[in-house]
Amino acid sequence: MYFPAVNPSFVHEDQGVWAPIDHQRVISLLTMGLGILYHREKSILLEPLPETMLDEGKASLVPDISLRDNAQSLTPIIIEVCHTNGLRADLRKVIQLIDDDLYGIREGFVYDYRTSEWLRYRFGDGGLTTPTSYSAILDLDMNSFL
Repeated sequence: MYFPAVNPSFVHEDQGVWAPIDHQRVISLLTMGLGILYHREKSILLEPLPETMLDEGKASLVPDISLRDNAQSLTPIIIEVCHTNGLRADLRKVIQLIDDDLYGIREGFVYDYRTSEWLRYRFGDGGLTTPTSYSAILDLDMNSFL
């Protein structure tokens, strides 16, 4: 069984969606913290959306969190949350989405909730990641919400 509109790292054949509490907790904290900045304080221009399709017109990969520029209909930042065993797959997903340049993604993050480590990948980085939670686009440290 394959669900192309659902994050493939969460789908297990005949078992449904895989979403452990720690994983969902991190998504919730990041979405809440960024959501306050967007909706209430109006200090960032990108709307945080959990588990949202990148392309509403067809099945697409689904990042854990997308930060969307609604005025431009682009998603400049994505965040994947994982545990150590899923790090390589999520990192590969982020690099592919950014390098394919289909959705305007310029910055992607992968957070390993078991090690509390962040990796950032930016458009043009040529496959090389940086161990940081700082978003140059938002001028903000994503780890401040955890």
